[in-house]
Amino acid sequence: MDFLASFRTPSMLFLLVLPAMVIAWVWTRRGAAVSLPLDHSEPVRRKWTTFFLRSAETLPALVLALVIVILAGPQSWDEPRSKRVLTNIQVCVDVSGSMMAKFGEGTRYEAAMRSTEALLDLRKGDAFGLTFFGNATLHWVPLTTDTSAFRCAAPFMKPGSLPHWFNGTSIGAALLACRKELIEREEGDRMILLVSDGQSADLYGGRDEEVARELKKDGIVVYAIHIATAQIPDEVVRIAALTGGEAFKPEDEESLKRVYARIDSMQKSRLEKTQAEAADDFGPWALGALSILGLGLLALFGLRTTPW
Repeated sequence: MDFLASFRTPSMLFLLVLPAMVIAWVWTRRGAAVSLPLDHSEPVRRKWTTFFLRSAETLPALVLALVIVILAGPQSWDEPRSKRVLTNIQVCVDVSGSMMAKFGEGTRYEAAMRSTEALLDLRKGDAFGLTFFGNATLHWVPLTTDTSAFRCAAPFMKPGSLPHWFNGTSIGAALLACRKELIEREEGDRMILLVSDGQSADLYGGRDEEVARELKKDGIVVYAIHIATAQIPDEVVRIAALTGGEAFKPEDEESLKRVYARIDSMQKSRLEKTQAEAADDFGPWALGALSILGLGLLALFGLRTTPW
């Protein structure tokens, strides 16, 4: 049965009965006597001559057998490969007015956007989406493995030059908006990278745990980067912990880049075995048929029955 499983149309192999019958007939028939132009003489029996003649007559039947095998669709199975499981990463960046505060040589917003590119380089092959939020949420880049639009986004959403509805900090609403983007992607792991510098009133009164449970239910891990001098809000820490992530508080841009490297090491890319795939394998059979056909043509020059 394993042999039959190696053919696309194994039922065709039953036609091999035909060349088998031809071969059996060639080797079992007695054949007609040949009259020699000599009176009162007995024909000389040469067993080796008979063997080579019948072998040559067998070659067309062998070619037919190989053609039937080729029509049955021989297949070979490749080795199972390891495939990298895609991670869908939604980067959620705070663009409230406080993100214009000084951080290192620039602003918090500039440092966040520059250092995020380090994560893009570390996680090549993953899908990235970009969401900006204040009191409102704007999905700037949809989830994609092409990060060129992501790298060009910084100048367009600079805090301080945005409409007033981006002045606040609604982390809960932003996380749930990112969740909607991620659950549309059925393939791969899911992760939110939250970059913010403030407190969020929409996480008070136990709302943080509700948001965390909803994210965890959909397999979304949250990593939070609090890019401010104040302590990380307890609500953000809880959300990160309950979803399996962690919250960080970098002191400068260099430590911010190290945070991204640490997130990369914590959220390892997964590999999964893919099933072995069948591929057409006509080569050996076709080569065999051509070889036998060539041998048969050569046999016609010398191995044939003559009338005397």
